[in-house]
Amino acid sequence: MDLQFILNPWPWYVSGPLIAFVMALLLYFGKTFGMSSNLSTMCSMAGAGKFSDFFNVNWKDKLWNLTVVLGSIIGGFIAVQFLSNDSGTNLNPTTIGELEKMGFNNPGKSLVPNELFGLENLNSPSTLLLLVVGGLLVGFGTRYAAGCTSGHAISGLSSLQKPSLIAVIGFFIGGLVMANFLLPLIF
Repeated sequence: MDLQFILNPWPWYVSGPLIAFVMALLLYFGKTFGMSSNLSTMCSMAGAGKFSDFFNVNWKDKLWNLTVVLGSIIGGFIAVQFLSNDSGTNLNPTTIGELEKMGFNNPGKSLVPNELFGLENLNSPSTLLLLVVGGLLVGFGTRYAAGCTSGHAISGLSSLQKPSLIAVIGFFIGGLVMANFLLPLIF
């Protein structure tokens, strides 16, 4: 049996309805999807409720959502190790050219460039600073927006929440500003 169909990225008309089905199940059971909420659950588990009322919640009610994180880690590992065909990322040739001008080698080969995420780059103070500042900005933005991109774009929009629509518009504007103005300045 030929398994090539599973080794390639799935088209929107397969993955989209699967996401919609999962969202319908979550809505039916009164649950919401999002990754950033798991951080507050883990902080609550670690006893952060003793220091801040924000974390003073019954984390056992949210324990199911930690399975999403575990499933994402296991699923990502399986996808990379066993279900990848190394065909590249199908980036636009113009994007590949622009990334090469910024100093990225083989930008169409991987979504995780070694120039940023390779372990040898942890010795570079500028890379460490970039990662720390980026992480702080993502953490602040997630808290300020009351959720992450996956929570707002998938769960929030599917339940027709206006704040999620506003957040998703902000995410897209921020992504466009980063990709077109800030990334070329950094590299």
